[in-house]
Amino acid sequence: MRAELGAKTGDTVSKLGLSNEGSYPDQIVVDKCWYPLDEARLQETLSLLHSRGLTIGKDVDLGKLIWLRQARNLPFQVIEDIESAAVVRAVHSTYQVSGFVGQLYPYQEDGLAFLQLVASQSLGCILADEMGLGKTVQLIALMQSEANSKRGPSLIVAPATLLENWRRELQQFSPGLSVNVHRGPTRYGSAEKLAAFNVVITSFDTAVRDELLLAATAWNVLAIDEAQNIRNPEAHRTLSIKRLQRRVSIAVTGTPVENRLADLWSISDFALPGLLGSLSDFRAEFDDTSTDAYRLSAIVNPILLRRRVAEVAADLPERIDIPQCIAMTQALAAAYEKVRRQVKEEYGRSAALASLQRLRMFCTHPMLLEHWGADPALLMPKYQRLLEILEEVFSRGEKALVFCGYRRMVDILCSDLPQRFPKTFTTFIDGRTTIAERQAKVDQFSGALGPAVLILNPKAAGTGLNITAANHVIHYNPEWNPAVVDQASARAYRRRQTRRVTVHYLYFADTVEDVMIQRLTSKRGLAGAAVVGHGGEATQADILRALDISPISNASVLE
Repeated sequence: MRAELGAKTGDTVSKLGLSNEGSYPDQIVVDKCWYPLDEARLQETLSLLHSRGLTIGKDVDLGKLIWLRQARNLPFQVIEDIESAAVVRAVHSTYQVSGFVGQLYPYQEDGLAFLQLVASQSLGCILADEMGLGKTVQLIALMQSEANSKRGPSLIVAPATLLENWRRELQQFSPGLSVNVHRGPTRYGSAEKLAAFNVVITSFDTAVRDELLLAATAWNVLAIDEAQNIRNPEAHRTLSIKRLQRRVSIAVTGTPVENRLADLWSISDFALPGLLGSLSDFRAEFDDTSTDAYRLSAIVNPILLRRRVAEVAADLPERIDIPQCIAMTQALAAAYEKVRRQVKEEYGRSAALASLQRLRMFCTHPMLLEHWGADPALLMPKYQRLLEILEEVFSRGEKALVFCGYRRMVDILCSDLPQRFPKTFTTFIDGRTTIAERQAKVDQFSGALGPAVLILNPKAAGTGLNITAANHVIHYNPEWNPAVVDQASARAYRRRQTRRVTVHYLYFADTVEDVMIQRLTSKRGLAGAAVVGHGGEATQADILRALDISPISNASVLE
């Protein structure tokens, strides 16, 4: 990349195009105007640049640009604002990663080029694309690229709710990588064994618990997914993760600043320690004002890549579907297994669709079947993931539809969400809502200023309503019939929708929900190929498979 350097004399800033042969002039002409030059300051500037391997008029690589951004009390300033996007344009031509079987959108190719540039210089960065733009797949492409270069093992630290999703995504896009999910009582206790894998995935809690074990390996890339989890600079979790050895640090987050500018300090300090100085110096220099936010962006821009959906709209389909596979906790898996065995013993091989209702209700929330405590998020990773998605949606002032097929769960959501998000408008539509009330609730939701959530039953409210005020759809529990799911999504994804719609599908791994999602995917593929129709309920084979699958036997559980 190329960055132009400038010298500052008094209040005048000018670009320099000076020869370093002979004596230096005491004046310069810029746009037909004469400006005086302070020769002593110019000599000091050139000497300092030379000591860092910088020459006026020559290329400035990313590492040197970062030094320029973080250096204090320089006798000159960088005139040209350089953003990570400019870096990408300068280095990116085309991408090809052997072993990576996914198809990247053009902006994702740019993202991969940026990550490769950062990795090639042993630096760090923040990948802060908005939700739905595929941060995971860009990082997987980098992991494959790094493995091809045989640079050693890489570590991904993510929320426990996302570990199984990471494992499946790696298997889908880079099936040749050796991957270990470091969790639970059977996890390896040997650093040597962990270092034998291309990629190790673990949760924040396990990373803290096993800090000494993980610190014994010099990781090639250390990537933190949902890096807002380390925004508290003084938290034990943050400090433990920052102590891990790594060559390259990548923070992945759709919300680099949630509440205060200090959030960005903590994440940047992981990505590139020292970039923003010490925490005390940062707090003294930056307040939570728009002016200071602008000044801060100039410093972090070289290491922060953030694309918004609206900015890359030409590359995207009008609807972005995101399946979210979630592992159960050990306690949850054991409780599910108990229900599964009871159902199987009761119905056997003659089980009908109704026999799966208890399993589906349990996956929606155990509170539908038994007492689970007062907090619906307690030991319930799917509910926790729902809250994480809503938090990001609401932080952008946007609206979401949440589809749920069970009345009791609708009540739980309507009771709990307003307590967690008191500034967010919340309402529901299900079989209890009269025809007259439905449109009134849609109008209230659509007219609400700022973030809002509308909770709907997919069969009672999945047709006939136009709710284009929402550009996020969350299917909290799957349905057997793909037509029901798509009709529900079409409440937001329809004519007059002016924005991209992101559709999330939340489901538990190795449960009845996993079978339902697999069937949904298969049916859509056949419908797309015009082989069979799109709808239909479950077959007997689907039912038996749903009764046989278990999160216990397949070990897709969290510690």
